[in-house]
Amino acid sequence: MKETKDIIGALEIKHQQGVLPDKVATIVFDSRKAEKDCLFVAISGTQTDGHQYINSVIEAGASVIICQNEPEYFNPNICYLMVDDSAEALALLASAWYDHPSRQLKLVGITGTNGKTSTVTMLYNLHSGLGYACGLLSTVRNLIDDKPLAATHTTPDALEINKLLRQMVDEGCEYCFMEVSSHALVQHRTTGLHFSVAIFSNITHDHLDYHKTFKEYIRAKKLLFDRLEKTAIAIINEDDKNSGQMVQNTLAQVFTFSIQTMADYRAKVMENSFTGLQLLIDGNELWIPLVGKFNAQNILAVYATARALGHKNDEILPLLSNIKGAEGRFESIKGGDNITAIVDYAHTPDALKNVLSTINEIRTGNEQLITVVGAGGDRDKTKRPEMAKIASVMSNRVILTSDNPRSENPEDILNDMEKGVEPQHRGRVITITNRREAIKTACAFAKAGDIILVAGKGHEKYQEINGVKHHFDDKEIINEFLNEK
Repeated sequence: MKETKDIIGALEIKHQQGVLPDKVATIVFDSRKAEKDCLFVAISGTQTDGHQYINSVIEAGASVIICQNEPEYFNPNICYLMVDDSAEALALLASAWYDHPSRQLKLVGITGTNGKTSTVTMLYNLHSGLGYACGLLSTVRNLIDDKPLAATHTTPDALEINKLLRQMVDEGCEYCFMEVSSHALVQHRTTGLHFSVAIFSNITHDHLDYHKTFKEYIRAKKLLFDRLEKTAIAIINEDDKNSGQMVQNTLAQVFTFSIQTMADYRAKVMENSFTGLQLLIDGNELWIPLVGKFNAQNILAVYATARALGHKNDEILPLLSNIKGAEGRFESIKGGDNITAIVDYAHTPDALKNVLSTINEIRTGNEQLITVVGAGGDRDKTKRPEMAKIASVMSNRVILTSDNPRSENPEDILNDMEKGVEPQHRGRVITITNRREAIKTACAFAKAGDIILVAGKGHEKYQEINGVKHHFDDKEIINEFLNEK
């Protein structure tokens, strides 16, 4: 039990109905978790409206109801607190309930369309290598020091975030590195968190099914920087044309990084091969076992962040030269006959273009590039034809296939993709709905020295079809069929 007045202190309450109890047992926003003396926050979500369940949570024992829509009936034994935005209130309550853990460690957040997972993973690995206990909140995995926890969303809900941060503080973590999605920013999942550093990677076409317009998508990402305090640091990718917009209203100190223009932190790609990158970072030459210019930008973001956090070059650079990226990000698998298969999470037009550009920069041109790619169901439909167009222009052969169709008919998704293939490229494109068969066919097509890219799912170990997640691992299937060769 905790003192109610201490928990609700940060809220702007428009109206109170009923007597506030001295203490509450817990905070819930899922009506199924309601219990005696709990505080229930009624949130109007994308799937359901918590206001519908107010009576049922009162029956379960809730003593305080926070809502943004006034109920038709007020139970005289219950305290109701009306606020402008219940989701924002939940985030502020969560931070107070767990005693503001984000202020008790250095919280580093990154937002952007691509590169978030790779960058936070490398920041975690770097700082762990420097001897610090660290936390990680990412799409691929959550870690408290070196103990893994399941990751289900890019950014968890506000209660879960603060709970995890509290655990990190209690277990001695000094840093937490966290992906911050546009959905999380708009839905107030990160409101009330104190970020020491916020990083902007890039912004390209994605999530328009949710944000509707690119302008709104930019506005969502910008919220991370708008909410920074004066003591915070903002680190932005100067190579992205929208970087200036991100920090135009920020109170934080701003640093820039670039591989193309003048910036506070600069890098130059000296060599790019399938075994790694030779980089010149602020005059220091080093070899990094990651591939592609996009990884050069990710590495530079890591370097800039480490420097801004006060670490010195002689500490940072030796660790960067052995840094490991995130699972399912440009992961290379070698098969017989010198066939190279690459698994990558690229599921946006820009990410796919980056991966294909990297492969085409490195390859000799004497080999085939065979790309297997799909697009997710129940997501931004406008990127489907664009991704198919990019794949067909930049590959020798393309197999369009299922990604995570979710509740959509896979054939409908593939029909949307096919519309992006220009007439002169149709001869190099085939469609195989079954993803396993598509990968098998790509491996069968491959001859000595060829390159296979399997894009879209990366680290995922499942395929979601009609609400059910079936085991599916691109790497397992590639290994199975490449070994047959």
